Amino acid sequence: MADRLPVAVIGAGPVGLAAAAEVERRGLPAVVLEKGAEAGAAVREWGHVRLFSSWRDLVSPAAEKLLAAGGWTRPDEDAYPTGAEWAQEYLRPLAAALGERVRFGAGVVGVSRLGRGRVVDAGREEQPFTVRVRTSAGEERMLARAVVDASGTWGSPGPLGGDGLPALGESAAAGRVSYRIPDLADADVRARYAGRRTAVVGSGHSALTALVALAGLAEEAPGTRAVWVLRRGEVGDAFGGGDADQLAARGALGRRAQKAVRAGSVEVVTGFRTAEVRHEDGGAVLVDDGGRALDPVGEVVALTGFRPDLAPLSEIRLGLDATLEAPVALAPLIDPNVHSCGTVYPHGAAELSHPEPGFYLAGMKAYGRAPTFLALTGYEQVRSIAAALAGDHEGAARVELTLPETGVCQGSGLADADAGEEEAAGGCCGPAPQAVELTRPPLAVLE
Repeated sequence: MADRLPVAVIGAGPVGLAAAAEVERRGLPAVVLEKGAEAGAAVREWGHVRLFSSWRDLVSPAAEKLLAAGGWTRPDEDAYPTGAEWAQEYLRPLAAALGERVRFGAGVVGVSRLGRGRVVDAGREEQPFTVRVRTSAGEERMLARAVVDASGTWGSPGPLGGDGLPALGESAAAGRVSYRIPDLADADVRARYAGRRTAVVGSGHSALTALVALAGLAEEAPGTRAVWVLRRGEVGDAFGGGDADQLAARGALGRRAQKAVRAGSVEVVTGFRTAEVRHEDGGAVLVDDGGRALDPVGEVVALTGFRPDLAPLSEIRLGLDATLEAPVALAPLIDPNVHSCGTVYPHGAAELSHPEPGFYLAGMKAYGRAPTFLALTGYEQVRSIAAALAGDHEGAARVELTLPETGVCQGSGLADADAGEEEAAGGCCGPAPQAVELTRPPLAVLE
C-alpha cells in the first residue's frame, strides 16, 4: 500500500514547492498541503520587504525545469525582488505548474503513524504516516509514505520578553504590539505610527529595516520617533562589521540606520531585557528585569526572532537539539554563535533525519531557532531528501550546491529609490552570504 501513497509536503512556500518538484522529478507522487489561500502565503505577508538575494539564488533547479516546460522565463538574475515579487513571479507559477498536487486551505494539525502512537514500537515502521488535515469542510485524514515538513516558522514569532517568555502584560497589550516589520506604504499602517513614539525591540536586520522606515516617516510626519531597544549591553556590531559578524560591512541598511541614530531620529536604549508591559494613559511602558522603565510609547515592534511550532508533531519521534530545536546532526552546523549562513556546510537527508524514518523537517523549520537560513541551502536539502526517498542514497549523500564566492546577498534590503549611492558602495554583505529567511521576513534577526 505504501508504494501507492504520496509524499506529503507541508507548506507551499519556496522550500515546500521545491520539495514537491524534486519528488515529482524522482517519479514519486506528492501532495502539498498549505493552510493559506495561495502559494507563498507567509512570504506575501512580508511582501513589502526586499530580499538581500538576487533572482539568481532564489529559484530551485528542479522548479525551474518544471516551469520552463510551460514557457516560464526566469526574471533578471541580477535583480533583487521584494517578497511580493518573489511570490507573484515564481511561487504562484510554480504552484500552478504542480496543479492539483497543491491543496490550499488545508492546514495540517497533526502527524502520526497509522494506528501507532508515539510510544508504540510494534510494526511502527511498516505503517504509513497519517496526516490530519483541517479544511473549511472539516477535518480529514490522509495517508502518506513520507512527510516533509517545510511549514516554516513565520507563525511563531519570538515574544517581547527578554527571558524567552511573553513579558508580563504582553498579551494584554496585543493591540499595541506588532511582531512584523511595518508596511508604511499602507495608509492604515502608516497612520498607526505617524506622529507617535515607537519602540523597536531587536538587534538584527529586521530591526534595522524597521528603524530606517520609521526614520523616513519622521521626515514627513512630525512627532514620529523611534526608540531602539537592545538586549545587548552596547550597540557593538549591530550596524555591521566586527569579528562576530564575519562580514566586511552590512552595507546600505546598516549605514542608513546608523545615520538615523546619529541624527537623533532614533533613540538607543541598551542592556534592556523587557520583563513587563505596563499600561498608562500615555501608552505602553516597557519595564526591564531590573525595574527600569522607559518613557511611554504608542506602539511596540518586537523583532526578536522566530521559533518552530512543534505541536502538530507531538506523535512523531523527533531527534532535536536541546538548544536550537533543529535536528541533532544539523545543529552544530548552523549554530548562530559559530556560523553565518555563508559558513553553513551544505547538508541533506542524513543531517535532517529523525528517529522516525521517512519524516523530515526542511527549510526554515529545520533550522529551529537559528536565523542563518539561506534559500539555496533549502533547495539542496529537499533535493537530497527526494533522492533518499527514491532509494538513491548515493545521490542523497552527494553535495550539489556551491555558493557563489562573492556571496548571495549583495542587495540593500531597501526600496530601489532609497538605495542610491549606498548600495553602489558595496551592498549589504561584503564577501560572505547573509541570511535569507523563507517563511519569515528575509532580514535576519540575530539576537
